[in-house]
Amino acid sequence: MTHSFDQAYWDQIWQGDSGASMSTASPNPYLARELGDLPPGSALDAGCGAGAEAIWLATRGWRVTAADIAAEALARAAARATESGVAERVQWVQADLSTWEPEAQFDLVTTHYAHPAMPQLEFYDRIASWVAPGGSLLIVGHLHHDGADGHGHGHGGDGPPAEASATADAITTRLDPAVWEVVTAEEVDRTMSAHGGREVVLHDVVVRASRRH
Repeated sequence: MTHSFDQAYWDQIWQGDSGASMSTASPNPYLARELGDLPPGSALDAGCGAGAEAIWLATRGWRVTAADIAAEALARAAARATESGVAERVQWVQADLSTWEPEAQFDLVTTHYAHPAMPQLEFYDRIASWVAPGGSLLIVGHLHHDGADGHGHGHGGDGPPAEASATADAITTRLDPAVWEVVTAEEVDRTMSAHGGREVVLHDVVVRASRRH
């Protein structure tokens, strides 16, 4: 089945049962591993969901713009930011990332399992253009994994649709080596607890790159 990933799709996801579980999720572990040593600056979290990654960045001194298409996700995220004491460091923006344009570039652009209403690799091209010279890009996505047992991340099924996934090679080959230095490009399996306490295996692709000055 092909998904449109439009606002109606994401509103349905966030207003359903999976919205509550996604709202309490911890920050993605690759965030700390890849970015923990970076000096804070301006950051964009593209497809921020309930804000776990944006809040993690804000608590470490980043000035964060966090964008998502779903109003319910942003409402939950803003409440979490207030509880965490970093509400003043995060600007929440309701936006369709397939058409929205930020007013400036950022020292960091990151996205975690986001897929808007446009082809996945074109989305990564788009957010990469928002990284300032000298800045960093961190993409955490669904790995295209034939026959995987998968993971829902709120999709309501056993795994992400094929059109929402990519491989490390597919992403990095689109990063011009004259412009980008690829720091991390890997495909990783990890296990996490899902709704009801069952364990699921996540098949992830992680790409970090630095934009040359």
